[in-house]
Amino acid sequence: MTRKTRHWILIAGTAVALGCVTALAERSLTQALDSVLPDARRIANFNRPGTITLLSSDGQVIQKLGPVTREKVEQDKMPHLVEQAFVAAEDRRFYNHNGVDIWGISRALLTNLRQGSVREGASTITQQLARTVFLSQERTLPRKLKEAALAYKLERQLSKDQILEQYLNYVYLGSGAYGVADAAWVYFSKSPDQLTLPEAALIAGMPPAPSVYSPLVNPDLARKRRSIVLERMQQAGFITAKEAEKARKSPLNLKPAIPKFFNSTAPFFTSWVAQQLPNLLTPEQLEVGGLKIHTSLNLAWQKEAQQVVRKYAPGNTEGSIVSIEPNTGLVRVMVGGKDFNTSQFNRATQALRSPGSTFKLFPYAAAINAGIKPEDKVVDAPRCWNSYCPKNFGGKYLGSVALADALRYSLNTVAVQLLDKVGFDAVINMANNLGIGTKRPLGKFYPLAIGAYEQTVLDMTAAYAAVANRGIYIKPTPFEEIKGPNGEMIWNRRIEGDKGRRALDSDVADTMNWMLQRVVSGGTGAAASLKGRPVAGKTGTSEGARDLWFIGSIPQLTTAVWFGYDNNKPTYGGSGDAAWAWKQFMSKIEGNFEVQPFPPKPILNRNFKPRKKTNSKPKNNNEDDKKNQDQTQETPSRYIPPPPPGPPLNENFEPIPMR
Repeated sequence: MTRKTRHWILIAGTAVALGCVTALAERSLTQALDSVLPDARRIANFNRPGTITLLSSDGQVIQKLGPVTREKVEQDKMPHLVEQAFVAAEDRRFYNHNGVDIWGISRALLTNLRQGSVREGASTITQQLARTVFLSQERTLPRKLKEAALAYKLERQLSKDQILEQYLNYVYLGSGAYGVADAAWVYFSKSPDQLTLPEAALIAGMPPAPSVYSPLVNPDLARKRRSIVLERMQQAGFITAKEAEKARKSPLNLKPAIPKFFNSTAPFFTSWVAQQLPNLLTPEQLEVGGLKIHTSLNLAWQKEAQQVVRKYAPGNTEGSIVSIEPNTGLVRVMVGGKDFNTSQFNRATQALRSPGSTFKLFPYAAAINAGIKPEDKVVDAPRCWNSYCPKNFGGKYLGSVALADALRYSLNTVAVQLLDKVGFDAVINMANNLGIGTKRPLGKFYPLAIGAYEQTVLDMTAAYAAVANRGIYIKPTPFEEIKGPNGEMIWNRRIEGDKGRRALDSDVADTMNWMLQRVVSGGTGAAASLKGRPVAGKTGTSEGARDLWFIGSIPQLTTAVWFGYDNNKPTYGGSGDAAWAWKQFMSKIEGNFEVQPFPPKPILNRNFKPRKKTNSKPKNNNEDDKKNQDQTQETPSRYIPPPPPGPPLNENFEPIPMR
């Protein structure tokens, strides 16, 4: 081997060794950087800091709060024209670089020097995406270096199409629009696939200075920026010179709209959700945001309920509908009024209203619990308790009547009798067990039996749901699960939610359900009957018909309907209006449930033992009784045989006008 050959072998060996060392060093450096950089695949679950996304039970977006990307374009659904516009405008070598474009940086520097101003940027689409998702907007060298490293990692973990898709969904485009879908809607009231060439070019021109280039802020600058994008699209070969010229001369044709998901599709429900969130999350978690909250709301049912309130509320009354799943406590429907835009007052959770005869659930359940049976006879006749003299409708009294029939026809005197018979403590304890009177204590007044103490629609619905659930009370909740910024589980109802507690014995609950079914099959709640399906429910009317109620259950769902005026003036309607509205709502959704019976009427082995009465009087005086009588006088039904098939009837078995 000659000296010259050995020389070249040495050089080649050195080169190979240096190459190996360099490759290993590069690999080690890449691995070291990757270990401290975030996983690019987290982009799929990205929510902007501060963002709270509310989802319905089937995953539909109800509302997005905070600095959000409100609407995203699904994978492979982004129009090719839009992609071309953004690539031409922001990163014409997008498909040729590995995250950082050295040639692009050089070209931008030369262009900007030649023009004497900043005409082109040097950040690639990949860099912009990395900055948007993982970094701050500060202009420092360490941040830029980290941005470049992240861009390289994005290119290794995601395809070009995936990077472009995510960028077009997250980029801020001015006027509150985050992503192309938002921008198409905000500026043109269109979906992305409906955008024309000049519209796509206008949107693509905004990323460098969205607050400046927004056509809603500065239309002249927006036009100039659009022309630049069209020129770049022509240079890239995406469009012809003729197409560019035609688009350049076209008007802006703006048609502004509010971003989708900015407003809630169920505002009464989401306002309640916002009130409940601090009970589950810390202030820090709420501030950081990035949360996805899977709620209990059935959006389709909610829309049906909203229409029912608007259509069937008598006169100009307001209305509320709440539906709760008895065995989970999940609130599937919450309508708090006719129109949230007109009034944000939530009548489901904020309004305190007299429950009228729906409150009779508690003295009757207390009586059954004490050993009084549905078949036991009671006397319906004029009677006074400490000068409180409840009246039946029309001054009609039935004399001797079975307890079950007294509930069936909503006799006021019997409800007060039961209160007197079992005692205030027994009735109040029963109500407390079912979630009533725990926040606002119930007083020992005889009008208590027929709804003297005001309650919310939500609380009354939850109480009836517990009875439908065979005596297990579960606190109503709007939450299924809450996920954090990285998709991690923060809270899950099945693990951390209320498991329920025994509020009353199952035989008492089953007896009440049997009695409440008779109210619907041939009593005051006849207007709520569903063909071929058992319904257990109760009507309620406060004094002067100021409140109209019906709360009814099928085994799988409990729904309450309330109508009334906010100023408490008489409605001149009847609880049959509420029962009929309940039927209209349930008729729309009952197909989602199998027909199930309630448990059969149980054999009660309890024996009633009259309580020992003391000489002490309830905590009221005669004047208090008289005052409460005037405020809470119930309007019960007359005792007549069940009505024949025909038009729906109200609580007094009077035909309800068909609307």
